[in-house]
Amino acid sequence: MIKEGALVLGIESSCDETSASLVEGGRRVLSCVIASQMEEHRIYGGVVPEIASRRHVEAIVPVVGEAMGGRDFKELDGIAVTQGPGLVGALLVGLAYAKALSWATGLPFVGVNHIEGHIYANFLGREDLEPPFLCLTVSGGHTDFTVIKAHGSYERLGRTRDDAAGEAFDKVARSLGLPYPGGPNLEKLAALGDPDAVRFAKISVRDNPLDVSFSGIKTAAVRMAAKAADDKERADIAAAFQKSVVDTLAERAKEALRMTGLKKLAVSGGVASNKALRARMKGLCGRTSTELIIPEAVYCTDNAAMIASAGYFRLRSGASSPLDANADPSWKVI
Repeated sequence: MIKEGALVLGIESSCDETSASLVEGGRRVLSCVIASQMEEHRIYGGVVPEIASRRHVEAIVPVVGEAMGGRDFKELDGIAVTQGPGLVGALLVGLAYAKALSWATGLPFVGVNHIEGHIYANFLGREDLEPPFLCLTVSGGHTDFTVIKAHGSYERLGRTRDDAAGEAFDKVARSLGLPYPGGPNLEKLAALGDPDAVRFAKISVRDNPLDVSFSGIKTAAVRMAAKAADDKERADIAAAFQKSVVDTLAERAKEALRMTGLKKLAVSGGVASNKALRARMKGLCGRTSTELIIPEAVYCTDNAAMIASAGYFRLRSGASSPLDANADPSWKVI
């Protein structure tokens, strides 16, 4: 168990960003360095796992060195690293570095679930945030409504039945001829279109009103994109598709708040940086007298500060990982 206010080094390498961060007390970010591979993967239209793994190997030592900022490893109290889910080769690079550092220094280390990290991005810079609260985690691989009951104690209320919101954004963006990364570029195109020019069917899941499904509207948007005659039609499709996804998430969030009676809503994950989603959630929380918590944009995408935060609270509870811990590319937080 580490002391209150302890200094934790976080390491993140689950996909195509190599990141290291120093976080004090799970909330105060002292440094956060991110080495992105976006430009290298852009020509392929997506992340190439083998290339990502090699770049992590090249970047991990200098990235950690920059995050340490001249500090000695003896000043640390613990190490946290993403153990899964993610690309197995990429995960192994960060995990191997963390385990080697733990062995060399004697510092405790703990493997962190990447999605749990996204939840804990909400604690960064917020000294007053405490459970319980509702969290919508919306990213390239996940769309989950989770009640954070206490540190390390979660109850999932709803999830995606097929494509995650971020994945659907990327696939529709590709069909519209937009470059990687798809989500941010679709948002830019949507700003030029009319969200009411195209109508998508509302999707409901009968056995759980808080579950979502995006495969239907994704397929419809892809088919429309193939027939689009000009840039105006493409922009309208992007705007209408974005509106449909945001509407769905807002409706589920409203229902989840009603069911739980909670008055704090956190939104995290890469799609949480989408301006339309942020505006819609702000309006929802204003109408329902609910506190809205959304991390700074830099902490919505993959970063090591969120991993350090989640790791701090795990280490504070007495948890740690053995030196033979292995990467878990399909690790579920719940």
